[in-house]
Amino acid sequence: MGTLILAVTTLFLYSLGTALQTLVFRGRIKPNRNLTSLLGVLALISHGALIWDTVAAQTALNMGFFPASLLISWFIVLLLLILNSRKPMQALFLAIYPLAALTVVFVLAFHSPPHYVSQNNWGMLAHIALSVTAYSLFTLAAVQALLVHMQNRQLKRNYNSLLIRNLPPLQTMESLLFELLWAGVIVLTLAIITGAVFVNDLFAQDLAHKSLFSIVSWLVFSALLVGHYTQGWRGITASRWTLAGCVLLMLGYYGSKFVLELIFQRT
Repeated sequence: MGTLILAVTTLFLYSLGTALQTLVFRGRIKPNRNLTSLLGVLALISHGALIWDTVAAQTALNMGFFPASLLISWFIVLLLLILNSRKPMQALFLAIYPLAALTVVFVLAFHSPPHYVSQNNWGMLAHIALSVTAYSLFTLAAVQALLVHMQNRQLKRNYNSLLIRNLPPLQTMESLLFELLWAGVIVLTLAIITGAVFVNDLFAQDLAHKSLFSIVSWLVFSALLVGHYTQGWRGITASRWTLAGCVLLMLGYYGSKFVLELIFQRT
């Protein structure tokens, strides 16, 4: 019953936050950063309590498919709230709040085999924390890349849409995208290093796909950053490379976990 109450409360707050951002986006009300932050913090508290109820065990963390998704979505919202307090990133809430709400629904509706990680295994916990941070940053980068892509195409067609009127200038949007990419690459690099140090046999059968996709996605993001500073890659080119790298990264993590835990039922 406690889990259900927390889940319903979290869904209500995310729905309220989405409705608020929709009204702002459509020009019905003026942006209010304080109200946005308040709703976000309340949703995070409820979301965090739900994580404590579903992910945390007495001596271990359940990092199964759906509990891990719940944890990652919480961290994505946290990062967005922090970044939005300093950067013009309010438009991302329209995608991130529904995504977070979806992970809450999945935890309620579906079951995945538990995947316990000992809370005493500090090396593994460091690897998990860095991985979750990297996935969160690249999820935000993927949404930002989609906005940059749409904004670029509509500007070229001289189409004065709601999107164009609500987003910051394209140069600002691209700058924010590359800031997210730089942060993501740095954290992903640390995640790969800690994985190599603390995970036993990183290229074992069950981990080979995850490791390979993570390394390939790192190469894609790194190539994009090099291309940006040497060849001036930006706009639609940058957004396509970003989305390609994010797809590879998510396939490596969610694809591997989906097949192993939900299809083959491995704990």
